[in-house]
Amino acid sequence: MKIATFNINGIKARVNALSDWLREAQPDVALLQEIKSVDENFPREIFEDMGYNVETHGMKSFNGVAILSKFPLEDVSRGLPGDDTDEQARWIEATVMGDTHAIRMCNLYLPNGNPVPGPKYDYKLAWMDRLYDRAKDLMAEEMPALMAGDYNIIPQAEDAARPDVWRNDAAFLPESRAKWRKIVNLGFTEAFRARNPNPGQYSFWDYQAGAWNKNDGIRIDHFLLTPQCADLLQDCQIDKDIRARERPSDHVPVWVDLAA
Repeated sequence: MKIATFNINGIKARVNALSDWLREAQPDVALLQEIKSVDENFPREIFEDMGYNVETHGMKSFNGVAILSKFPLEDVSRGLPGDDTDEQARWIEATVMGDTHAIRMCNLYLPNGNPVPGPKYDYKLAWMDRLYDRAKDLMAEEMPALMAGDYNIIPQAEDAARPDVWRNDAAFLPESRAKWRKIVNLGFTEAFRARNPNPGQYSFWDYQAGAWNKNDGIRIDHFLLTPQCADLLQDCQIDKDIRARERPSDHVPVWVDLAA
């Protein structure tokens, strides 16, 4: 089962580019972030015609997540537990029934958190605390599960071309990374690093200052796998070349291949 995460930075702007990539890459499941669309305006028919089941959790103009799956989707849940007042559409999860295993898939768009300090950073940290609680519950269920998406976290210096530029950014502050490590240390496998130990591999390049042409990137899109899911891991890679195409997102797809 090939599962991809892709922050598309607006479904309206990226529908053609996304459709082209889906046809080429043929993921069984695509976890999308920043769809920037209310549910009723998401062009689901385009993807249903390609053989995908579609579930969305959107909002107007900002955020929004979606799951496209060639397998049936069961027990769909929207919104990260822990704060009933949180209206931002940043979390959707569902069980995907594969050929041999059922996988619980959690698709997330973690808050950016800038500027620091301020309420946006406070929200990021509080959201990560809720994420930790959900992650702990997933581990306790002892089933194949993953949490994937745009984490807006640069885990280590090697995950940025110029780490010093990011020292004061919410994605790289010590408190942010400590909360990331607290989640990983529950027993999750960070899929990309499990398969690719070398530095210089990124999933995001800013639109400004020729970042793509300079390969001035960061790695902020991640897969975290429970032990039962990590046992199924066959590969994890980044589709870097998508960034060079016409009207690209500032992110590129990251994908795992599971024996499921």
